[in-house]
Amino acid sequence: MEKHHVEYCASMMCADYSCLEREVRELEEGGIDSFHIDIMDGRFVPNFAMSLNDLSYIASATDRPMDVHLMIEHPNNNIELFLKRLRRGDTVYIHPEAEYHPSTTLQKIIDAGMHPGIAINPGTSIETVYEMLRIVDKVLVMSVNPGNAGQMYLPYVGEKIKRLLQYRDQMGFGVYWDGACGSDKIREYAPIGVRGFVLGTTLLFGKGRPYRDILADIRKLDETGK
Repeated sequence: MEKHHVEYCASMMCADYSCLEREVRELEEGGIDSFHIDIMDGRFVPNFAMSLNDLSYIASATDRPMDVHLMIEHPNNNIELFLKRLRRGDTVYIHPEAEYHPSTTLQKIIDAGMHPGIAINPGTSIETVYEMLRIVDKVLVMSVNPGNAGQMYLPYVGEKIKRLLQYRDQMGFGVYWDGACGSDKIREYAPIGVRGFVLGTTLLFGKGRPYRDILADIRKLDETGK
């Protein structure tokens, strides 16, 4: 299989908010590819996470791409609130289960010049989102039930990823991993074609080491598979 650049996205829900400016700067200097912003409404998932103000600040503090993951009910009702805080080329993921007509919301993301994406919960089958695979640029596969950091990996998700990779080239999307992302997952799934991984508390945050060193070690995983 042709070697591809693996993207690493920092899950900013896990960052240290007492020094957010420094966190963004050190992640950027360490070589992070993008900043992953989890927006939760307490309805679609049983938690509240990042706010519009958090999104606005991080977007203003870095030139790196933003990956906005909307874990909210009926995102079409408020999608403009997010789009106006982003730049062309950023990514917005929605959950198809959260919307009556997800393709309408995806079209608004496309019209704003951003990458449309869908996030698939562990219990959501590929069959229910198959048609949307043709219109999205990215598919974010949740390997845990969304809503909280540090949850247990659900092993049947690996089979789902392998099936998605069979459609990837034909339909033109990239596959991304979100949740419980340990070194074993990168070793196994980067070589077979997963384009990127969202890094949280398992590998990146709260380790007491510089992000530059951590990210250098992580990049060796996808380069060598060891």
